Amino acid sequence: MAQDIKIWEVIEEKLHEVKKDKLNLEERLETWAENDISTISNDFLVIGRQIETDFDGVIDLLCLDYNGDLIIIELKRDKTPRDIVAQVLDYASWVEGLTNEKISNIAKNYFGTKRTLEDAFMEKFGTELPETLNEHHKMLIVGSEIDNSSERIIEYLSKTYGVSINIATFQYFKHGGKEFMARVFLIEPSEADYRTQSKSTSKRKPPLTVEELENIAIKNGVGDLYNKSVNEIKKYIEYIATTRSSIVFIGIAGKEKSRRSIISILPEYSNQNKGLFIEIRLPHFQQYFKTKAQDIKNYLPPCTTEKGYGWDDNYYGGYFKNGEQVEKFVSLLRKLSK
Repeated sequence: MAQDIKIWEVIEEKLHEVKKDKLNLEERLETWAENDISTISNDFLVIGRQIETDFDGVIDLLCLDYNGDLIIIELKRDKTPRDIVAQVLDYASWVEGLTNEKISNIAKNYFGTKRTLEDAFMEKFGTELPETLNEHHKMLIVGSEIDNSSERIIEYLSKTYGVSINIATFQYFKHGGKEFMARVFLIEPSEADYRTQSKSTSKRKPPLTVEELENIAIKNGVGDLYNKSVNEIKKYIEYIATTRSSIVFIGIAGKEKSRRSIISILPEYSNQNKGLFIEIRLPHFQQYFKTKAQDIKNYLPPCTTEKGYGWDDNYYGGYFKNGEQVEKFVSLLRKLSK
């Protein structure tokens, strides 16, 4: 049931109702939400706006939460109940497959040169960006009013199947030349999270072990390259961590002397034809080894462009096709570590 919110102004102990008005452009909601996402939630960090998906759709706003999970925010505008729910579910099917590097590229396009995703995350949440992003995602439909049909569909998906989907309605008031907004959720966020967790068959999946990632590499035809790379690189970088898709080499770098992911090897994205996929966080690499990007380039195979990598980006991504290319890169680490 749609909620009808009323607001009164108290003047000399008398209540004067503030009349509801029509919100002339629902796009204003998107701008307000982007400028101050706390109007929706204090736990969201905006990392993208008007993001084109691979399915010919455009996500209004994309956010990250403290856990590194994605939140899709979709403005209702004039969509029908069936259209708006189907659309946000379609977007979720695309968002589910976003990797760390794709998320970073989305954020880079949004932030530009102003700041990095890591810096924005630290500023927002006071902690480092999680090594693994997008283990889960949420959907939020935002509008000035939502019809009963949409509410019934959202309630059904949330309550029956634990789908992480919700509605935030903003009602608009105007009085004495001033504008007022009121917000209400269809399902209280804590209740929505409880429903999702209670219906889930498992908790967050643990990271894979080094051996499990090795098995993936072997299955994809790059086992020897994987073992050679891991055994050599770990000689020059202190720590190793794993995610669901990668082995990450972590060093202490930067002014804050923080743990930084420097090199990642992703056997899941590797195959016998392309080679072993390696990703380098260029700023962290430069900080850790005290070198410049141009000094690294000649020691690496060509940078792949298929995922938006490039020497002007924060990330390098490329494929080791043979042991000679691995050895050439390791010779750089050996040289920089002296």
